[in-house]
Amino acid sequence: MQELTERQKLVLTLVIHEHIRTAAPVGSHALVEQYHLDLSSATIRNELAALTEMGYLRQPHTSAGRMPSEEGYRYFVTRLLQTAELPETTQRMISHQFYQMDNDQGQRMKLAASVLAHQSQAASLVTAPRLEKARLKHLELISTRGRQVLVVLVMQGGEISQRLLTVEEPVSQAELSSAAARLTSLYQGLDSEGILTSAQPMSAFEQQAAGWAANILKDADSVVPGEVYMDGLMNILSEPEFNSSEEARRAFRLLEERNRLEDLLSRSLQNTGVGGVQVLIGGEGTWEDLRQFSIVLARYGSPGLATGALGVLGPMRMSYGRTISLVRFLSGLMSEMVTDSLAESQDELRGNE
Repeated sequence: MQELTERQKLVLTLVIHEHIRTAAPVGSHALVEQYHLDLSSATIRNELAALTEMGYLRQPHTSAGRMPSEEGYRYFVTRLLQTAELPETTQRMISHQFYQMDNDQGQRMKLAASVLAHQSQAASLVTAPRLEKARLKHLELISTRGRQVLVVLVMQGGEISQRLLTVEEPVSQAELSSAAARLTSLYQGLDSEGILTSAQPMSAFEQQAAGWAANILKDADSVVPGEVYMDGLMNILSEPEFNSSEEARRAFRLLEERNRLEDLLSRSLQNTGVGGVQVLIGGEGTWEDLRQFSIVLARYGSPGLATGALGVLGPMRMSYGRTISLVRFLSGLMSEMVTDSLAESQDELRGNE
């Protein structure tokens, strides 16, 4: 990015604020009057021309004012934007909504999507938290017929996986139940690697069953996360940029296609820790369907245990300061709730020992 003078930074910031407010091109005369600048319109015009030449502004046609370009928004967000926390009254209201709810993950995800959409007046997406490593909570081995055994593995977090496997020699239900109880006691809370590297004296069959459990957990690690919750899509269609709604429809299709959405989230948040916020402007040259949009994303949850993602999708002229503050606050709130839920699960496991 080319470095700007202090006056150019001011002009770029004001053009962005005014364009966010009006959705229209911004002229020099409007800037001087609206912001009571102690500068002439001619001086502002020169700076607008310079910023346009550098690629931070664009001019729809010769007689029009200027609008921020993708690079202009990017410079503003990375170099000029000063975010503040959400007002305390807003924080209290949002927190109250969540802590009034039952401990139901689906309802909590829907509320998070609704709050993000309402507070940002844009579209929202929230993914349910998933264990970063699938961990064993309980194992059952059930005799079916002949040499076939139904393996039922319950993971921390509630996911259940069932597989029908075959043993070399018939095993009684009493032996199966005894092996399942012992493996549950030994491996409760461990992931696939923990099971495979745990040196425990056991029978040949117990070793085989431990291998089954490790493989099931390993496969679970590569499973696509659960449901994605979205809200506020009509907010996008009401924006003047999308009077012809084909651009919005293309963005919605991307959000609805699980593989592409997973690619978007994993690439965008791969180097972002829990609580960190990432801003994508114009698809960042990667997602063509988002070239008219910006997305503010964050990861939430308990690092190393269970995480999800949440974010806001809106036009490039979104109010970045408020949206970033909103996403950061909700990410922190959701992280607290995931941590509390995991702690309750661990207490429950200890109580059952």
